[in-house]
Amino acid sequence: MTILENRPNTALLVIDVQKGVVEGAHQRDVVVANIAGLVERARQEGVPVVWVQHFDEELTRGSDDWRIVPELTPEDTEPLVEKSYGDSFEDTTLETVLSGIGVGRLVIAGAETDACIRSTLHGAFVRGYDATLVSDAHTTGDKTAWGAPPPDQVIAHTNRYWTYQRAPGRTAGADETKNVVFGGAS
Repeated sequence: MTILENRPNTALLVIDVQKGVVEGAHQRDVVVANIAGLVERARQEGVPVVWVQHFDEELTRGSDDWRIVPELTPEDTEPLVEKSYGDSFEDTTLETVLSGIGVGRLVIAGAETDACIRSTLHGAFVRGYDATLVSDAHTTGDKTAWGAPPPDQVIAHTNRYWTYQRAPGRTAGADETKNVVFGGAS
């Protein structure tokens, strides 16, 4: 249903599953395992996997914390987009990569729920993409010291509100890993 013309394909977008980002994150091992399962299934089905890797002053390129977690290994043929803002589209090559492979629908997983996941979901949606959030394949750290709700509530709230996002000609939603359908609307 995307409003992007000639973009019938779906891609799995894996955002910021880096050592320093997910270390100590809520249900880290479960989320990483779910993402690994999604990556394996996408590859088996011929669905493009696009990796996003954040860098900034605290997460410097080449550092151990900057590296993608060892449980996940991007293949050489899979695009890797570097970013320094929350929205994975902002000042990156992501749009060029996705248009080059005809992608109009994104299945999104990764970290952090209340930052880069939310920013990228909204960024994709306003740019015309259909966007499915994998409800059990994103996570965040505990930010209660700064007044945020506990991570499980942040994740649950994001899943709930993304389930009901609507816009003309686009679809949104949240689905568990086991229910994700890459070939069409999940």
